[in-house]
Amino acid sequence: MIRIAVLGAGRIGRIHGRNAANHPDARLVAVADPHAPSAQELAAATGAEVASLETIVERSDVDAILICTPTTTHADLIERGARAGKAVFCEKPVDLSSPRIETCLGVVEKAGTPLMIGFNRRFDPNFASLRKRLADGEVGEVELVTILSRDPNPPPVSYVLTSGGLFRDMMIHDLDMARFLLLGDEPVEVHAVGSSLVDPAIGQAGDVDTAAVLLKTAKGRIVQISNSRRATYGYDQRIEVHGSKGMIRAGNVHRTTVEVANGSGVTADPVQDFFLQRYADAYKAEFDAFIEGIKTTRKFEPTGQDGLKAQRLADAATESAQTGKPVKL
Repeated sequence: MIRIAVLGAGRIGRIHGRNAANHPDARLVAVADPHAPSAQELAAATGAEVASLETIVERSDVDAILICTPTTTHADLIERGARAGKAVFCEKPVDLSSPRIETCLGVVEKAGTPLMIGFNRRFDPNFASLRKRLADGEVGEVELVTILSRDPNPPPVSYVLTSGGLFRDMMIHDLDMARFLLLGDEPVEVHAVGSSLVDPAIGQAGDVDTAAVLLKTAKGRIVQISNSRRATYGYDQRIEVHGSKGMIRAGNVHRTTVEVANGSGVTADPVQDFFLQRYADAYKAEFDAFIEGIKTTRKFEPTGQDGLKAQRLADAATESAQTGKPVKL
């Protein structure tokens, strides 16, 4: 039985904590959060105990930690966990600074402990199936990848101010997905544009809420990514890959599969409207993979290097959008 501690009992901490508590090969033993009511609520719901953030990482009855705290704490907690000999799962990103990520990964490598980064979309059943079919060659050589990711509503400006910006906060998922789908052909050029069209306060805070990125790989393949902080019809998450032998795509997940056809046309239920619902299965599969990695000592994916490479792409996209010029990697 693998003994788990969750650091952070907010939205994502509750998801991972409940998955840990429900896993047949894991036991959630402790929860830490500076906001005591949040920690107490999650502990009570899962049978865990509340512990302090200062002591939980080094506890002898903890085999692995799940880092679900604010981004500014991630790198320090990863290093503490690695030095304590724990298996570490950390939500993206490792840090908002690529050099800080490099330092952190050096500590992990020296400690020789496992680290997995939380790019949950890799574990979505639809996207995972699409990627496997790409790897199996169903549409031949990948030529053009299109990724659309649009949120129902923008976040509060207070969040934007500490998020690192749309490219590092929101699009980083899509940048990682692009690398995942390119099967090892790394992007070498980034061209980004961004605007504030949804909420003027986001623009006043120095960020964008509407953006597009073009990536070009070493082999000349092209990726198009479209992001928006507004989608009136729900949480829009789609992928299309065009290859030398055809095209493959994964569409949105609707609230139900019911369709109505009549004289007015064909209608369907709206798409799911929040990431916690849309990616519930992905979060569960992600945690399953983390536990399986601990049990079998196989390589954990996504790795710390995956986190670093996605961050470098987000940095390049931010620079390109600000300067109006493509950035070569």
